Amino acid sequence: MLKIELLDMSFENIGLPAAIVKTLIELKFNQPYPIQEKAIPAILAQKDVLGIAKTGSGKTASYVLPILANLLQVQNNKNRHIDVLVLVPTRELAVQVQEVFALFNKNLKASLKTLAVYGGVSINPQMIALQNVNILIATPGRLIDLIESKALHLTSVKTLVLDEADKMLNLGFKDEMEQIFKLLPTKRQNLLFSATLSPDIEAINAIVLNNPEVIKIEEEEEAIDLINQTGYFVEQEKKGPLLRHLIKSQNLHQVLVFTASVYKADNVANKLRKNGVEAQSIHGKKSQMTRLNALNDFKAGKLRVLVTTDLLARGIDIEFLPCVINFDLPRSPKDYVHRIGRTGRAGRTGIAMSFVAEEDKHHFKIIQKKMGKWVDMIDSANIEF
Repeated sequence: MLKIELLDMSFENIGLPAAIVKTLIELKFNQPYPIQEKAIPAILAQKDVLGIAKTGSGKTASYVLPILANLLQVQNNKNRHIDVLVLVPTRELAVQVQEVFALFNKNLKASLKTLAVYGGVSINPQMIALQNVNILIATPGRLIDLIESKALHLTSVKTLVLDEADKMLNLGFKDEMEQIFKLLPTKRQNLLFSATLSPDIEAINAIVLNNPEVIKIEEEEEAIDLINQTGYFVEQEKKGPLLRHLIKSQNLHQVLVFTASVYKADNVANKLRKNGVEAQSIHGKKSQMTRLNALNDFKAGKLRVLVTTDLLARGIDIEFLPCVINFDLPRSPKDYVHRIGRTGRAGRTGIAMSFVAEEDKHHFKIIQKKMGKWVDMIDSANIEF
């Protein structure tokens, strides 16, 4: 089931229209997250917003709800001239954002058409589906393809959203975004959401945002305390057997395994399946249908293990994920926190395990120092597997 980034919400006094409040009440959402409490009134007031908050803190709903409310008041009637453009870094996030828009749009009298477009699938159905779209969620590359094909125009865009903006810059979308910015109308509302406030974000803020309302939600230190972290000293060639041993001996289910490369993700998943563990790999080189099916099966608990690269470290929210395993360590301490942060949410405890080879020992010490928390280490040489 899709996790809507809301907890027991109460928006009667926050300015949202009755139709949206009614939907929230039906879904038993009464209380906003901090990012929603601050961002929604600002967006309703047509202000530019720079929102900094960790993944899973409610960023998506903080712009979806007020955007729908504002569009109920004013929308254009030109075909293939969209009102709202949401730029995201991955196909999975595009689908997830569209699902949130659809959930809160379904009970509105003036139904607003939303569409998610991304690469890796045929462009022709997307070109046809763009007719009368109000809200478009897109990855930058596919958006440019559609523009060059004359399938849509950006001259009527009233609101631009950059979701996971820091991730987009890290993935090298900067040139594509600058190309898109030149096609947008100068007068528009700009909403930029990010998990971190990096120098790149500050630079793009200066280019895109106009006197923005800056909302920075500090990460709660206790969140990481809900994660039971364990490290295993292990030789590189024994990582696979150790992984299989831990999954079977501890009867682990819904295990998200991070590897350093696409090749290794496929290899680890294949070895797990050969040893009787239901597993799939998911990464950028998989087809869109394969990725979505694997992710949906994993979320639903039908798939025991999902093996991935850092593709899923941010931007995808899996409710109550019990276990994360770092088969390979990430490059930076920040990425480590993002990875293990997939678990230990909503007040529930989670498990994070990390495999540390001889050449990784110094790097893992740096990760722990930056994290401000030391991890209990186990020598796998003392484990029979």
